[in-house]
Amino acid sequence: MLPFSSSKSDSTAPAKRRSFLGNVLKIFAWTGIFGTTAVVSAAAGAAFILTVPLPKGVGGEATAKPPALSDLWQSGFRYQVSRPVTILLMGLDEATDIDGATPTDLVGRTDTMLLAQVDPETESINVMSIPRDTRVEIPGYGIDKINQANVEGGAELAAQTVSYNFNQVEIDRYVRVSTAAFREIVDLVGGVEVFVPKAMNYEDKTQGLVIDLEPGWQTLNGDEAEQFARFRQDNLGDIGRVQRQQILLKALRDRMINPKVITQLPQIVRILQSHIDTNLSTEEILALAGFGLQLERENLNMVMLPGRFSSPTEYRASYWIADTNSTNEVMQQFFNVEPDALLATDTPRRSISRLRIAVQNASRDPYMGQAVADHLREEGFRNVYVVQDWPDFHHQTTVIAQRGDLDGAGFLEAVLGTGRVVADSTGDLDSDITIRVGDDWTEQLIQ
Repeated sequence: MLPFSSSKSDSTAPAKRRSFLGNVLKIFAWTGIFGTTAVVSAAAGAAFILTVPLPKGVGGEATAKPPALSDLWQSGFRYQVSRPVTILLMGLDEATDIDGATPTDLVGRTDTMLLAQVDPETESINVMSIPRDTRVEIPGYGIDKINQANVEGGAELAAQTVSYNFNQVEIDRYVRVSTAAFREIVDLVGGVEVFVPKAMNYEDKTQGLVIDLEPGWQTLNGDEAEQFARFRQDNLGDIGRVQRQQILLKALRDRMINPKVITQLPQIVRILQSHIDTNLSTEEILALAGFGLQLERENLNMVMLPGRFSSPTEYRASYWIADTNSTNEVMQQFFNVEPDALLATDTPRRSISRLRIAVQNASRDPYMGQAVADHLREEGFRNVYVVQDWPDFHHQTTVIAQRGDLDGAGFLEAVLGTGRVVADSTGDLDSDITIRVGDDWTEQLIQ
């Protein structure tokens, strides 16, 4: 049984609690842990939860009578993360099509769903983005897109659905966030700096949605950041949104560690209180603060649920179909969950030499992408292909673990002799690993 109920948290917390949370948020900002799901709907509370584990002595259940906040704060950070803890983060659409619901009610479809695990043993946070169109079985309701689970049964059914479809992963806590918080918080922190890879223009009068963004580096305000996240008019559809959500996550996280943002933290706390529903206790928030003080920024690993688009002849609706074997690997590596024996096939894991590697030139040398691809083939890699150049120049080469294979990405980094591993899914969709070639590889050839 899941260790929580679907009841809402009280948004009328006393001033003392707001002051306490403000102090905790200052710690997160200075240590680089505070952030958001960086998507339209997950807004600024989600990464606040990314590091919220269960403290020692709580044993997975909320305390019946929580101690006074002043006592907890004066005791210091004696609450520890005692085991890996898994949290489901949900960003919700405004419930405009549900009778009797107000825009702030958290009863709509999940626009964003992230499964996150805090692991004290490896001192890391692993996050998997689950596309909203993922085809799943919702227990008691049948086959549907995963974003419908919250509509049918709230946070508890959404968590049950994730657990049922993904290797019976145990979910310890949840957080739900409304869409409105994201816009407000981005504006409060002075916007986020993002590279827009191409012009984004779209209008949907029925939704009141107007997207008008120019390409290039720019600082997006709350409304523009929402446009960036919601744009779907390309061949990637919802999956492109997931990639942009991960880009926004990192951009907003970087913005939150700016000292100038510290003065806005009390206002951010007030926004979170009015837009978040969670079953996290005060002790768990303290444990989060202690964990955050020790976490290295590079230990935030992100991946997207591996899969493919359904074909028009498969289903009447358009779905994202999870790849069973790759999903098993992600669940085992990121969430310490054994492969699903009923769904797994006998297909062995591919060797390093057979990894599907996309090479994308982001250097000032127009021939460097092909040069890197040729180099990798000479080193014995059998499945290397070149994709369209990245529209921005990079000095440093990045090796993107598109499907969460951090070991394979690290091996490729060593073969190249330069660059850095990036743990997210912002590379070529069909690749296992995407290499975005920077000027540093050109400089290495000259030496």
